[in-house]
Amino acid sequence: MQPVKGIALKLCSVLLFIVMSSLIKATAPQVPAGQAVFFRSLFAMPVIFTWLALRGELKTGLKVHSKLSHFWRGFVGTAAMGLGFAALGLLPLPEVTAIGYAAPLLVVIFAAMFLGEPVGVFRLSTVALGLGGVLIILTPRLTLLSEETMQTTEAVGAIMVLMGAVCAALAQIYVRKLVQTEQTSAIVFYFSLTATLLSLLTLPFGWVIPAGREALLLIAAGLLGGAGQIFLTSSYRFAGASVVAPFDYASMLFALAIGYFVFAEVPTGRMLLGSAIVIFAGVLIILRESRLGLKRSKARSGMTPQG
Repeated sequence: MQPVKGIALKLCSVLLFIVMSSLIKATAPQVPAGQAVFFRSLFAMPVIFTWLALRGELKTGLKVHSKLSHFWRGFVGTAAMGLGFAALGLLPLPEVTAIGYAAPLLVVIFAAMFLGEPVGVFRLSTVALGLGGVLIILTPRLTLLSEETMQTTEAVGAIMVLMGAVCAALAQIYVRKLVQTEQTSAIVFYFSLTATLLSLLTLPFGWVIPAGREALLLIAAGLLGGAGQIFLTSSYRFAGASVVAPFDYASMLFALAIGYFVFAEVPTGRMLLGSAIVIFAGVLIILRESRLGLKRSKARSGMTPQG
């Protein structure tokens, strides 16, 4: 039952993050993206802090070995969050979700570039397939850049999501390096702290005093974001990454439902086709990594103590 529990926790985290995004989207017409990042990060911290206290990790879980690495992880992660939040005010929720799926594909490329991880023909081909799916989604938006219409802002939104995916992928590269020396609790906590502080730099660019409704939605987004992070982290305690990772793509189902019933957003056939291709490529990479992981485990189990 342990893998089942891990999958359930992962699905809960995916749902919480999508609901969080929908709350941010609901406030986007009134609240700047930088201010939304502030609320999302600040109100996630008490949830994470309480979780660490209950686990008895306040003393050991917040110790760091590389403050600079935490800063850069927080910097690119905050940029990814801000770009994504800004795009939510310009594009349908399912489309933002679909383009965001480029991030795990880009991680494969960046891991080869910055971490020296080997990348074979299969993975490169799969990444190319997935990015082709992203291009299918993006093409109608980018062709409108030259037109002075409402749709031009949607093209800008699409570019923002793609840039956010690049930043999110870079953040994952930093996380891969951090987990070698830092505890997960420290990575989670200091990211929220860094994002909160960095978001204050956007104060001169038009923060507003949110009305009661917007303030409640933003606070709820922060609380849900913190809870989602806890569910996500906990899911990997009960099941391997290869088991729970494919359930990231359940976010598209949640995004389609919320987009349709809450925001009256009807997805286009092109967007659905591109999304299906990206999801297919992502699952292929996950399955491939799972098989390679099993082979490495078997090889290690057959080694002598001397290696």
